[in-house]
Amino acid sequence: MDAHSRVGPSGSMVLTNARVVTESELFNGTVHIRNGMIADVDRGRSQVPGALDCRASILMPGMVELHTDNLEKHIAPRPGVLWPSIPAVITHDAQIVASGITTVFDAISVGDVVAGSTRLKTLETMVNALQVSKRDRMLRADHFLHLRCEVSHQGALEMFRSLVDQTMLQLVSIMDHSPGQRQFVNLDKYREYYMGKHGISAGEMEEFIRTRQEDSRRYSDRYRKAIAGICRERGIPMASHDDATPEHVDESAGFGMSIAEFPTTLEAAKASHQRGMMVMMGAPNVVRGGSHSGNIAAATLAQEGVLDILSSDYYPASMLDAVFRLARLETNDYDLTRAIATVTAVPARCAGLDDRGSIAAGKRADLVLVSECKQQPVIESVWRAGNRVY
Repeated sequence: MDAHSRVGPSGSMVLTNARVVTESELFNGTVHIRNGMIADVDRGRSQVPGALDCRASILMPGMVELHTDNLEKHIAPRPGVLWPSIPAVITHDAQIVASGITTVFDAISVGDVVAGSTRLKTLETMVNALQVSKRDRMLRADHFLHLRCEVSHQGALEMFRSLVDQTMLQLVSIMDHSPGQRQFVNLDKYREYYMGKHGISAGEMEEFIRTRQEDSRRYSDRYRKAIAGICRERGIPMASHDDATPEHVDESAGFGMSIAEFPTTLEAAKASHQRGMMVMMGAPNVVRGGSHSGNIAAATLAQEGVLDILSSDYYPASMLDAVFRLARLETNDYDLTRAIATVTAVPARCAGLDDRGSIAAGKRADLVLVSECKQQPVIESVWRAGNRVY
């Protein structure tokens, strides 16, 4: 395929001899694109002059990523180093597109567990850089803002109120990373994670744990209610985070949350499904074969039929790898079509983006062409709104 193929002068393009993945089936076919939209989907090969031969590679929808903190790595590539924000956003965007993601919700942390952290220092910088980069058409993927509210942080509510009018804001998640509950029921895992990530010494760790638990008691319930109330008033979709018990799930559903991010137990994941919430798990969990925090494995939720969405979380390339691994597991009912829906159609619907996420007439031509080499998926091309961006 021509490495520089784009929509032609007439605004049309034909992709043929592709293994087309729709929401319900996979077949050899042809996709007709006109003015950035999918005009038609046919079975079989097209003889239209100029049609691009996909050589029987898989043609799937562009992936929709609801939760990634990947931008942080480009803003602060090393301890004590802050990179210029616009180049950081552009580099992050290039990595996102190269991973087959055409719509991304950049998850920016509002509050943190460590005072004076880089996350706190760069919050407004990252949000402003995203706004400017999108406004000035510097980006290849379609970017939205996802505010991750750390409700155990003293200043979280005030910071959230200062950002809630951002035009890019399309999703809010509410989280509490204090030790002894949710993600970090296991205090040994908590110590391992924060001592490694933030360089906290063993002597300092017990005081750190005590302080974080006190902050949670002081702020979390009050801030969770306040932020959820603001989101309901404004119609902003909400996600829970690290629910571990049916009581957590009942509270989240009561606040009107529609997505259950990273439930830590099978019990919580099943309860979320029963309450009509879509269950999101990390794609790295699938690729690595389990949770780095020692919680429930995403593959276990797939076996139980309660895995709805995969997110790259901290590693963008994990989404595509996870999809193909999920489809190869023999202990669940996720064939390639259903596995691909966890990163396309389902997250698009949850985010209220009805114009994308599937290959069907009338949908936006966000597409990814994928080949396989020894069971490793390899991205050949990516189109956003019919224009080739990778």
